[in-house]
Amino acid sequence: MAHKTISFITGNKNKVSEIEAILDNSISIKAYNLDLPELQGEPEYIARIKCRFAAESVEGPVMIEDTSLCFNALGGLPGPYIKWFLDKTGLDGLNKLLLGYEDKSAYAQTIFAYTEGVECPIHLFVGRLNGKIVPARGNLGFGWDPVFKPDNDNQTFGEMENSKKNLISHRYLALQKIKEYFIDIV
Repeated sequence: MAHKTISFITGNKNKVSEIEAILDNSISIKAYNLDLPELQGEPEYIARIKCRFAAESVEGPVMIEDTSLCFNALGGLPGPYIKWFLDKTGLDGLNKLLLGYEDKSAYAQTIFAYTEGVECPIHLFVGRLNGKIVPARGNLGFGWDPVFKPDNDNQTFGEMENSKKNLISHRYLALQKIKEYFIDIV
């Protein structure tokens, strides 16, 4: 695979660390803090539009990420609005959203959108991991990790060592598709 450096739009150092660990030097990312608009719509639409905005601000290849936490009982909400739900309700509030429902199933989804530039096509790479919403357990430092327990695992993301999480997460699944994409175009 040819060595590639991509501007990755984020102000979140935790995401950068996680992505660099998962990519394992196969692709270099340069974090670029750019305030992108918060959009409404389906996750794929949001990712495409955010990528287009980013491409207009950055010269060269650019990648954005949009992550959703989707509760099946709520038809996919909070979805791409999880950041705002978490900010307003906290971890306990996320659980309380499901109090009236037996179904605590959810899925974590990351969509990376990549383009070579403004006039170039936008490619989407989706990683989705099924799980359940549980009372917060583990490290409370990284978003909603403490309340998401992947199916077929006894630990929440908040309880897992980073090395384990980085081998199973929704972000990992999407980044594997990015690595395959760059192998295929070489």
